[in-house]
Amino acid sequence: MFNLDFPYHFDGHGRTAGTDLDDHIRDLIEQVLFTAPGERVNRPTFGSGLMQAVFAPNSQEMAAATQFLVQGALQQNLSELIEVNKVEVSSDDNILHVTIEYVVRNTQQQQVAQFTRGGLSQ
Repeated sequence: MFNLDFPYHFDGHGRTAGTDLDDHIRDLIEQVLFTAPGERVNRPTFGSGLMQAVFAPNSQEMAAATQFLVQGALQQNLSELIEVNKVEVSSDDNILHVTIEYVVRNTQQQQVAQFTRGGLSQ
């Protein structure tokens, strides 16, 4: 099966770039995390709205709510591909750090993905 690489680009032969399953799933997780609900025309519920958390007050309650938000979005959008074991979200000023531990359902391999995004710069 051919998996598109994200972001879309061309490989050295001028063809659409592909990637392996593990990287493809990581790319899908990134898309869910950093897409706001309503941003995709034909999938209005796709995404998590995580980037709004960058500007929210930093507190334990906000961290818990954000972790719940992320876990719910991943389960809603990618539950057929992964089983989410753990989500950690932290914020330093306007930098958001997200760590997700998950199991790929096809291979039963444990994976860890880390993402960092800035509020205004990215």
